[in-house]
This record gives sequence, structure tokens and C-alpha cells, in this order.
Amino acid sequence: MRVRVIKTDGTAEPYLHTKVLGTFHHALSAAGEANLYAAEQMAQAVTYYLHSSPAARTVSSDEIHLMIQAVLQDTGHRAAAEALNQHRVQRKLLRRRIEVIGDSPAEEPSSTAWNKSEIVAYLIRRYHLNRSLARVIAGQVEERVFRMEVFRVRKGLIRQLVENETEAMLRAEEQLNITL
Repeated sequence: MRVRVIKTDGTAEPYLHTKVLGTFHHALSAAGEANLYAAEQMAQAVTYYLHSSPAARTVSSDEIHLMIQAVLQDTGHRAAAEALNQHRVQRKLLRRRIEVIGDSPAEEPSSTAWNKSEIVAYLIRRYHLNRSLARVIAGQVEERVFRMEVFRVRKGLIRQLVENETEAMLRAEEQLNITL
């Protein structure tokens, strides 16, 4: 049975065990408990549950987050569960605080909220990328914006970051295809 994940923006994508594994490992590492074996075992439990449960053909990313948090707490990794929750809250706050503004001061002073999904849609439309690759690129752009620690970002800067990340990703993909 294929499990689909409903993302916060309403789109659906296939469930990826590796994302859950990475989340467990990141949470454990943030709490100073970097144990890849434990992360693998806990991720395996979540994946098994999702694939064996008849009601879990679709699951929200929030539900997966709660499952991961429950497994961490129930296995004695309370600090990792707290670190995971804190990370998620911080990212939600950052997304809400960032406004996208026009390219120049002469433009109307309107702004829109940060929305990674708009970058995904742009990449699919402009470059005909598959949704998974577009989400990876949009995620990289979002990380760069977060690291800048600014709360007003011009559209032109976002376009430049998107173009740079897209070029780098397509170049890497091309190099992988050449070596394989």
C-alpha cells in the first residue's frame, strides 16, 4: 500500500521513510543523543505502522510529526522530542514573520507572506521539474532566507536565490547522470 503525505500547503506527496529517519536523527542529535541505530529503529516503527494501518493511506505531515514526537517520548528521549517540537515551532514562526516585498522602493508598498509553495509552483511551471525536486530547491531557498535573519525580503532576491539553487541542482543532477 502506498502512503501519501498531505503537506501543510495542501499538496500530497509519497511517504518517504528517509525523511522520517532524518527527522529522528536530527531530533536525537539536537538533544546530544546522536544515535543512528536508534533513529533507524524508531523510523522503522513509524513506517511499519503507516504501511500496516488500513486507515493510513493518507496522513498529514502534522500527524507524522506527532507520531515521531510520541515515539521519542515513549522511548525515553524526552529531550529529543522537545528539541523537535521547538525546531518546528521556530520554523513556523519564521515563516509567519517573513514578508515578501516589491523589487524597488518606487513600487506600491504591498507585501505578501512567505510561501514556499509559490516557489515550487514557479519551478514546476518554468523548468518543468517534478514536484519532489522543486520542493528540494524551494527548501534550500527557504533555508538561505532563514539564515539571512531578515524579515522583509525583496522578490528580486528570492528570484536570484531560486535561479542559483536551480542551476546548482540541475548541474549536480547532470553530473550524476554523466558518472552513472
